[in-house]
Amino acid sequence: MTVQLANVARAAALLRAGELVAFPTETVYGLGADASNPLAIGKIFAAKGRPADHPLIVHLPDASHLERWAVDIPEAAIRLAAAFWPGPLTLILKRHPSVPDAVTGGQDTVGLRVPNHPLALQLLREFDGGVAAPSANRFGHVSPTTAAHVREELGDAVAMILDGGPCAVGIESTILDLSGGEPRILRPGMLDGTAIGAVLGHAPAFGGQQNAPRVSGSLEAHYAPRTPLQLVAAAALAAAAREALGAGRRVAVLAAQPPGFSHGSLLYCPASSDAAQFAHDLYARLRELDAMGCDVILVAAPPSGEGWRAVADRLRRAAAGSK
Repeated sequence: MTVQLANVARAAALLRAGELVAFPTETVYGLGADASNPLAIGKIFAAKGRPADHPLIVHLPDASHLERWAVDIPEAAIRLAAAFWPGPLTLILKRHPSVPDAVTGGQDTVGLRVPNHPLALQLLREFDGGVAAPSANRFGHVSPTTAAHVREELGDAVAMILDGGPCAVGIESTILDLSGGEPRILRPGMLDGTAIGAVLGHAPAFGGQQNAPRVSGSLEAHYAPRTPLQLVAAAALAAAAREALGAGRRVAVLAAQPPGFSHGSLLYCPASSDAAQFAHDLYARLRELDAMGCDVILVAAPPSGEGWRAVADRLRRAAAGSK
């Protein structure tokens, strides 16, 4: 415990010095920088290869910091923060004038959340400020859910990595736009619309409109492994695998049920039929399959329904990133 507290103090000092620190959250590992320091924020974009107009999410120690980063905060935001923070919910609000353009991608909105991981909360309280932290990986690639994933991908670009073990949720937070108009989920997460609607008193809308703020993880191609990934209906999985094998390709299959036949060039990776467990395992499984040297990863499309919405979103974007 003493060693970990010392690590947190050192990590906070590095953030104050303008360095990058990777740290665990309940969703994925974040690549953190002082959100009030444009030069430090610039290091995030350089390390990730991230487009400069792609906004960042600011992580806060608790909801009392909201007014340092946002203005015109609606009552709905206060209720949602009370219900779900710390937790995997990012709120899009009107930015405070002091928030650097580098954080917001030049927009008049900012994404804010309080992560639900003890090590992240210790770091944020020790730092006593906002930490801008996208996922700690190269832009567009599979997000990291362990400290080892961060080391493999970013290496010396990070001054320090706080190791808090595997992430509990495994995919990124739900992003809810409260910056004007009706509440709208711009990126689904494992905190679903039903739970949010119970606090709001009505179901939120889904999907970005033409004038919606740009948010993290909203590009059509994202979360992609280096090995091409194809999303296939479960009923068509065996046929798709046979076709790829017939073309001389080495095939990995990620599905709840095996394709029903064996082949020397076919690797089967079992997937959970439970949405939360599937989400928890997804990025780690994709990284494992990436390392197997296959030519294609076939993933059985998840069931429809609210509980699977976030998983389906990540898989759809991962497949688009493979084209």
